[in-house]
Amino acid sequence: DGAAQLERPGGARPGVRVGQSFRAPAGDQPRRPPGPVPVPGTMKQEPAAQNSPPASPPSSQPLSEDDDPQTLWIFGYGSLVWRPDFAYSDSRVGFVRGYSRRFWQGDTFHRGSDKMPGRVVTLLEDHEGCTWGVAYQVQGEQVSEALKYLNVREAVLGGYDTKEVTFYPQDTPDQPLKALAYVATPQNPGYLGPAPEEAIATQILACRGFSGHNLEYLLRLADFMQLCGPQAQDEHLAAIVDAVGTMLPCFCPTEQALALV
Repeated sequence: DGAAQLERPGGARPGVRVGQSFRAPAGDQPRRPPGPVPVPGTMKQEPAAQNSPPASPPSSQPLSEDDDPQTLWIFGYGSLVWRPDFAYSDSRVGFVRGYSRRFWQGDTFHRGSDKMPGRVVTLLEDHEGCTWGVAYQVQGEQVSEALKYLNVREAVLGGYDTKEVTFYPQDTPDQPLKALAYVATPQNPGYLGPAPEEAIATQILACRGFSGHNLEYLLRLADFMQLCGPQAQDEHLAAIVDAVGTMLPCFCPTEQALALV
């Protein structure tokens, strides 16, 4: 068993493939609430041309705190893609346009500590950007329960603000949905900002929080992107995984690699 086995499909860089040795043990999978979840074998792959970035970012306004929607879509592009931890009625894999995902937010709770902040993702407005994730539909009483939970998880503990985005489902990109996303801006105290991918990889390898090792966060996100298909690209994520693959054998003994995740 190698400590790091990174593979990449042939052709243009389509995303990230994570070797089996990076996957968490079967008995250590994150808990999911009841309800539909993305099934890798049934993810329909749309032609790349349909999912190409837009000419400009979509204009949208944050949802008002006075709004009390009976139905709400919540877009997750980080840990929410594999561990929503709130009840929902439906989920769809897809993307938002006009944004790029970046490991620029510091985390002193979930994936790091006060002394060693971890690195987690946020959305950066990007004219040519396209970020893949999962949208969850909550209805009725699920709406208030989900927002209450996410306010603690993402806003209080994570430093994220809310923003409305336009979500394009993978199976029906011609039928976009309005969704709520949690975005960390440079104004929040935990914001770390840009850094070389090698430096981000080094920081990720060294950090652990209450939700687990920062490396697990990186690799589960990379695994999700691979399942989305060749049209889903994230050069920033791919570069960090490449850097981790180079560093990991020197960072810890082989027999300890799986213990990290």
